[in-house]
Amino acid sequence: MSKVQALDRPALNALLCAMPKAELHIHIEGSLEPELIFALAHRNGVTLAYDSVEALRAAYAFSDLQSFLDIYYAGASVLLQEADFHDMAWAYFLRAQADNVVHAELFFDPQTHTERGVDMATVIHGLKRACDRARAELGISASLILCFLRHLSEDAAFETLEAALPYRELFIGVGLDSSERGHPPEKFARVFARCRELGLHVVAHAGEEGPPEYIWNALDVLKVERIDHGVRCVEDPALVQRLAADRVPLTVCPLSNVKLCVYGQMSQHAMPALLAAGLCATVNSDDPAYFGGYMNANFIALFDALPQLGAAEAYTLARNSFEASFAPAADQARWVAALDRCFSG
Repeated sequence: MSKVQALDRPALNALLCAMPKAELHIHIEGSLEPELIFALAHRNGVTLAYDSVEALRAAYAFSDLQSFLDIYYAGASVLLQEADFHDMAWAYFLRAQADNVVHAELFFDPQTHTERGVDMATVIHGLKRACDRARAELGISASLILCFLRHLSEDAAFETLEAALPYRELFIGVGLDSSERGHPPEKFARVFARCRELGLHVVAHAGEEGPPEYIWNALDVLKVERIDHGVRCVEDPALVQRLAADRVPLTVCPLSNVKLCVYGQMSQHAMPALLAAGLCATVNSDDPAYFGGYMNANFIALFDALPQLGAAEAYTLARNSFEASFAPAADQARWVAALDRCFSG
């Protein structure tokens, strides 16, 4: 490590791009670029509220999470056929390969689609076909995590889970996303208990717009294995100590945090504090089509704005991403070995 710690900024950025990494917080519907939205709208005969790709991209100006979600759900309206879900995920995997992502755990929101009359099988089969193709053609390990929309009821989450159970072998876990404010984790205590009984991995968004209390409750009530976002944990020293002691991973999304005004600018980001406290923090892209960049763009934006972050922190973040993944131990070890080679060259 001593050799690479002396790298200048361009060389460090090159290393950030070249190193293998896992992505653990990617909403696949949030990777839907305006160009593909228009292509799918044309294919499916969907009329959009925007006249052009440029007009749609210009609308990507968000003041908070809810203003983003409004346009996010509108963009998803073009997803109707199995091929649409495949094409969306495949476009993401091509970008992931370019960023040296070797493993990805994709969040998907079936309620966004089933409420529009799209069948659960259409969603899952299209995404799974892209995952299988990514493994075969790109060498990217990929799996699916079904997310419940927290602004909807727990009863609706139960209905979604039951609809998905015939395809239980095609997804590895469940998550909790959408509007955090006013929808605490404990709202979904029963459905998460059922998911744990089924042997599913469980994760939840907490501590992005919501308070540290939401992180405590995600851990104690939902008994999650990972916290998605979690950056507001720094407001509670006891929580930070617990997260560090238990090695609870945080799937942090730097560009998203700035775009949604969690931080006014990237130089204010809590990542240095998270790493200094020994937390298992990772870097991810969240909804990259909307927030300005995929994995490497997030790494570069974070490290450019925070010069105290260097090669040692880059290595830690990449290694954390493998440790925090739900991939088999043998795969994790193989990726860490590749990471070690990248940093020893």
